[in-house]
Parts: sequence; C-alpha cells; structure tokens
Amino acid sequence: MILRYLNTIRQRSTRMFMTIARIMVPVMVVVYVADRFGLVRLAGESLAPAMALLGLPPQAGIIWATTIITNIYGGMASMAALSDSLQMNVAQVSALGAMMLFAHNVPTEQSVVRRAGASALVTGGLRVAVGILYGAAVTWVCHAMGWLQDPVSFAWMGQDAGLTQGPPGLGAWLWSTAQSLLLVLVVIIGMVILLDLLERLGVTRLVTRLLTPVLRLSGLEERAAPLTTVGVLLGLAYGGALIIEAAEREGFSPRTRLLALSWLSLCHALIEDTLLILALGANIWVILVWRGLLTLGILAAIAALTQPHTRWGRRLAARAGAPSFPPR
Repeated sequence: MILRYLNTIRQRSTRMFMTIARIMVPVMVVVYVADRFGLVRLAGESLAPAMALLGLPPQAGIIWATTIITNIYGGMASMAALSDSLQMNVAQVSALGAMMLFAHNVPTEQSVVRRAGASALVTGGLRVAVGILYGAAVTWVCHAMGWLQDPVSFAWMGQDAGLTQGPPGLGAWLWSTAQSLLLVLVVIIGMVILLDLLERLGVTRLVTRLLTPVLRLSGLEERAAPLTTVGVLLGLAYGGALIIEAAEREGFSPRTRLLALSWLSLCHALIEDTLLILALGANIWVILVWRGLLTLGILAAIAALTQPHTRWGRRLAARAGAPSFPPR
C-alpha cells in the first residue's frame, strides 16, 4: 500500500517536473546567451528616458530590464553593480521593487503560463503594464504628498552582499541552473505530498471555504483555489506546474485558466520575493499590501470582462467548444 502510494507520487511529480523542465531549460539558455552578449544591459539603457517619466533614476532601467529578462536575483546583482552611483529614496526603491515583483523572469514564467493554457503575450504584457502604472503611481503620489522621501543607502550591496556582478561564466551558470532545476523537483514533490495530505485531512475544503469571498470577487472556480494559493505563496513555476497537471486532469475552462494564471503572473512567491525586495529598503505597504489589493481588483475586472455573456467570454467559450450565452 505504501509502496503503491510512493510510486504514484513519484510518477505524478516526475511528469510535472519534466513538463516544467522542457519549458524552462530552452528559455533559460536563450536568456543566458542574450545576457552574455550584453543585450540585457542594452535594453535597460534604452529604458532610461521612460524611467525619468516614472520619477526613477536612469539606472533603474538597467535594473528592471535585467529583472524582467532574468529574475529578481539578477536585478539585485545589477543594483549591486550600480550601487556606487545609485541614489534613491524609500518611495523610489518601493516603486522599483514593486515593478520587479510584478514583472520578473518573464520569458521563462510566461512560457509556463502558455503551456498551462493562457496567452503568454497577454499575461506578460499585463505584468509589464501594471508594473509601469503602479510604479508611476507610487513615485508621483509619494513625491506630491512628501511620503517615504528618506534616502536609502546601497553601500552594503557593494561590500559583502554575496551578489554576482554581471552575467556568470558558463560553468557557474550550468551549476546554478542544475541547482534551480533540482530545487524545482524537490518543491514539486513536497507540494504533491502536501496537497494530497491536505485533501485527505479535509484542510483543502476548509481553505476553499475561507477563500470563497475572494474567489467570488476574482471569478475563480473553487476547485482552482488550492493550486492558485500554492502558486501565490511559492512561485509561478510551481503553481503553474500544478495548474498544468490539474487543468489536464480536471478540465479547467479557458476562463478559469486565464484568471488563475493572471493572478499567478501578477502576484506569486509572496514570501521569498517580498522579503528580497524588503531587504533593499522598500516599504511593506507598497510592495505587499497595496500590490495585493491592486491584483485582486485587476482580477475582478478581468472576471467581469470574461463573463459568458460578454464578447471576450464568448471567445473563451468558443476556444473550449463550449456553448456560450447569446449576445445582449
């Protein structure tokens, strides 16, 4: 009995991991090559005028571009490399930090989203657009009201931050990539066991019941709640892997996939990523509380726009071959 259970967990975890690995590895290779050829820094420098409009220093363009194409650790490494010339206040760090949280590792993560059943272009564009608008709102409002104007010191980043400045060598990158994939496998195995245990103990039903008001507002199906919650807390790659598997097993509708994956695209890995940005000197209300509320509001808007009687809702229903409501 135990051996059969362990074998089931092994097969399920391996299948999910291979699905994610086939998506992540090719994208990670392309991103590394682009970084080695200086294309990431070039993209960041081209964003300098836009950063000025947002009330951010020109170096913020390099930091955000690096974050978008690589990940938050890459963005922090760029910040460390630029720390000697970087002058920002708490509001600016909070705005840039929120932008990094909204849009990071986009090529890899949106490849996962596409495989899970939502448009990578739509969800990726949503992440970048919301990041820009939210960052601008934070800097403009804080400047006008005189909030969070204390300067932030980045001296610690240039001393003993433990961050790599510039793209790593091939050997270091291969080792880092192998470690990342191993971590993904370990987390997926842990999540599969944990979710199965929570289901058997009835905790999943309790969590779903507690989340019902939020689910109604966001438009998500109740059965998608546990998977979405895992992704929100841990990360899009992990939550995406679960949604890929669950969508194939339980037949989630295109609308449910769009809503769940839009939620995960905008707000995921709340624990690890938030702590990283908080360490840079950002304000917790800006990068967590108000960002979370904005995400919920956006999900509510998407849910309203994709109701079965709307044009977008009929398009999603047509994709699934499901009947749709007649136009009003």
